[in-house]
Amino acid sequence: MAVTNEEISELFEDMASLLEMKGDVIFKIRAYQRAARTISQLPQSLELAVRQEQELKKIPGIVEKIVESIKDTKFDRAHFKSFGDFSLDIEIVYYVFSSDYNKYMDSQQKINWAIKEQFEKEGIEFAYPTQTLFMSKISS
Repeated sequence: MAVTNEEISELFEDMASLLEMKGDVIFKIRAYQRAARTISQLPQSLELAVRQEQELKKIPGIVEKIVESIKDTKFDRAHFKSFGDFSLDIEIVYYVFSSDYNKYMDSQQKINWAIKEQFEKEGIEFAYPTQTLFMSKISS
């Protein structure tokens, strides 16, 4: 059974109340209260976010297996490199053992398509940037 953000938020609020009754330090109480507020305002399910994080940790292994399956390529590394504005950026490094640019591009395309297909099977989604514009009417 899925747990909602509201239920998780309530648990954090309850913990803050218990700590307050116990006379614990105010910083700890406020931390639980802030966590409750943050969780209740999340745009997606916290449970789903945790599940997605577990899926994301599979990426280096998935990529290594794909690269090693392509002829004349050698996997070097795949690391969670940085946080982008709308994404988690993963750096993938591999070698193509050919000086022929067309063979390099063919290998790169095979790898990219295989990654896309495997991610779809695993339920790993690519980040597509979006932007929301909120407009309000100014009264005169």
